[in-house]
Amino acid sequence: MNIEQVVIDARGMELPGDLAMPGAAAGLVIFAHGSDSSRHSPRNKYVAHVLNRAGLATLLFDLLTPVEAQDRRNVFDIPLLAERLTAAHEWAERRDDIGDLPVGYFGASTGGAAAVWSAGSASDDVRAVVSRGGRVDLAGARLADVTAPTLLVVGELDTDVLSLNRDAQTQLRCVNRLEIVADATHLFTEPGTLEHVAELARDWFRTHL
Repeated sequence: MNIEQVVIDARGMELPGDLAMPGAAAGLVIFAHGSDSSRHSPRNKYVAHVLNRAGLATLLFDLLTPVEAQDRRNVFDIPLLAERLTAAHEWAERRDDIGDLPVGYFGASTGGAAAVWSAGSASDDVRAVVSRGGRVDLAGARLADVTAPTLLVVGELDTDVLSLNRDAQTQLRCVNRLEIVADATHLFTEPGTLEHVAELARDWFRTHL
């Protein structure tokens, strides 16, 4: 497994990232982390590891600079986060080694909204979306623009986010599924729950990428 530290030029902002490349990768999954998180998120790193073992390349990167992240308004600025995700996708397309791979998005918390927003703007360029405990409701009208098959994964005990995801699902017109993980809270810290999330994501991306 080759892990490369990269720098993504997001319209003038340099954002560090980690690109993991298994041999003969079948696709690329770009991660959009949520509030109070970064490319070092242990939960996203675990999911990425599971995807790598399944033959998928992964790109984890910081959507905000350290200075930007100090302003809570930026953490919930979904258009800004989606713009950074789109910039990372464009950066990947320019690389010879991954530019031709089918691309999926994995978003968590507010990153779930950014993934949906960006996917809705990118049309057929995004082949699959997975949201883990995502605030996809914050994508608003962009939900109806998503064409990529979309999987919403929410913890059973994360009742507020679950309700918001149920409402958001009714606005999706693409192939979609809501998967409720039993006995799980928002961060999926309960035994076996994050592993289940990773398996769901792996199977969704392997099917649609």
